[in-house]
Amino acid sequence: MTPPSANTAVAPTPKLGLRAPFGGEVLVRGTVLMWLSIIVLIPLGAVVFRSFDEGAGAFWEAISEPEAVAAIKLTVITSFVIVVINALMGTLIAWVLVRDEFPGKRIVNSIIDLPFALPTIVAGLTLLALYGNDSPIGVNVTYTKVAVGLALLFVTLPFVVRAVQPVLHELDEEMEEAAASLGASNLRIFRSIILPNLTPAIIAGCALAFARAIGEFGSLVLITGNIPFDTQVASVYIFGRIESDNTTAAAAVAVFLLVLSVVILFALNLFGRWRSRHERG
Repeated sequence: MTPPSANTAVAPTPKLGLRAPFGGEVLVRGTVLMWLSIIVLIPLGAVVFRSFDEGAGAFWEAISEPEAVAAIKLTVITSFVIVVINALMGTLIAWVLVRDEFPGKRIVNSIIDLPFALPTIVAGLTLLALYGNDSPIGVNVTYTKVAVGLALLFVTLPFVVRAVQPVLHELDEEMEEAAASLGASNLRIFRSIILPNLTPAIIAGCALAFARAIGEFGSLVLITGNIPFDTQVASVYIFGRIESDNTTAAAAVAVFLLVLSVVILFALNLFGRWRSRHERG
């Protein structure tokens, strides 16, 4: 029998596992698209159309109003600060939970998910009880920008931690041991081996944290005081416009935040891909 030539095409290996019956793929994909349209796309489209009810001029007027600009500016700047803090502290917390052993580790690991379990208004009440006028530790930050930061830190705590943890679990420690045996310092090992592997997960966690921070509402209502031009964030400003029966202006600011979030998330995704290619190169 003659061996196959090098140019002979090799048939692709069929994929194994559970597969939909003939025609089922179309049905499954159609169901997924319909569900996403009902839950996400159609509501977003309705908000976009609502924001332009009175024309592009009214849209621009709504988002350029001084009070709206101040609320958007505070929201975006604070969210960026929160993302930077989460990138550092979230990675550190994940490292401790994965690499260290200490009493109460499981309890600490469970506490990380507490912001997911608590209703956001309860989170605001909790922060108000701890950092309000009757603070048991003597710290009162109510109705200040610090309160905005604390509330956002509380609700965005799990994102970077939970994104980085599984990557650290899968990271090959033998590579670190080999580098250390060759005389590499801890800083060099972290910068050359650990950080490149963690960067995509950190960026993904930061993107989720930013998206949550820019749209947060419940935890901010009680502790920030909703003071225009001072502690009023965009989500509370939108709520105020709805209460004033100015839904067009509320929709305009909401659409602006939506576009801003999509652009920033897209930029973070591009940066993560570029960083991965750069590190591989």
